[in-house]
Amino acid sequence: MTKVYIDGELYEKEHAKVSVFDHGLLYGDGVFEGIRVYNGKIFKCEKHIDRLYESAHAIGIRIPMSKVEMGRAIEDTLKANSMTQAYIRLVVTRGVGDLGLDPKLCARPSVIIITDKIQLYPPEVYEKGLELIISSTPRNHQSALSPRIKSLNYLNNIMAKMEGQRAGVREVVMLNLEGYVCECSADNIFLVKDGVVKTPPPCAGILKGITRDIILDIADEMKVPAKEENITRFDLYVADEVFLCGTGAELIAAIKIDGRDIGEGKPGPIFKKLLKRFRELALA
Repeated sequence: MTKVYIDGELYEKEHAKVSVFDHGLLYGDGVFEGIRVYNGKIFKCEKHIDRLYESAHAIGIRIPMSKVEMGRAIEDTLKANSMTQAYIRLVVTRGVGDLGLDPKLCARPSVIIITDKIQLYPPEVYEKGLELIISSTPRNHQSALSPRIKSLNYLNNIMAKMEGQRAGVREVVMLNLEGYVCECSADNIFLVKDGVVKTPPPCAGILKGITRDIILDIADEMKVPAKEENITRFDLYVADEVFLCGTGAELIAAIKIDGRDIGEGKPGPIFKKLLKRFRELALA
């Protein structure tokens, strides 16, 4: 039976509840992280915890435990669920307040840790690649809310995702207000052109993904040219390869975008090389 950590206690899944006055529920007022567990090893745990605390600090939430205590709570929750392959969701909400917006009425932030399984796409899609469209829903402007804050409010992404579902695809590409490629609804995006790996820079309005940074490190290690630069929809249309990455999705190739084949219409050689090395690191 799955156990969920809430504010220092472990509850059976069906008894894991939060108040209807929690501002995380009422207003999306909170932050979160997703972490993978491979063969009992929590992958890049410190980096995820650091980003969680940065996100919380950016919106004025003081997490009521140290990073060391957070790490211990994650390990204890994982152990309580006897899981060696898992997806961990860390959630920190502003806490219980009233029906107004005032964050000062939330006395104490709430910390939730969930360990479970996740698979964003079917196995055959990972093998063959997926189709994308470019969404007409733009990414929220970064001057309104920084995408570096991994907040609980994902409505912008959800609306784009729904557009993709209506078009019969599993994922979409979101542009920023300047028309440059930003990211997908839940993943960072890369392309390969003439042997060079490219991905949008943080200033394009992306979440600076931990898996994204790992891919850039792997490319450097393997002497594959890689750089951050603004990308247009035309660049995606004429790319030799396109692939996505994220903690939930891991790495997955895209083979078609807006009805156009990408490269040869199948996962490409540079993607396969990067994927192989990523798996080696994850399972080390």
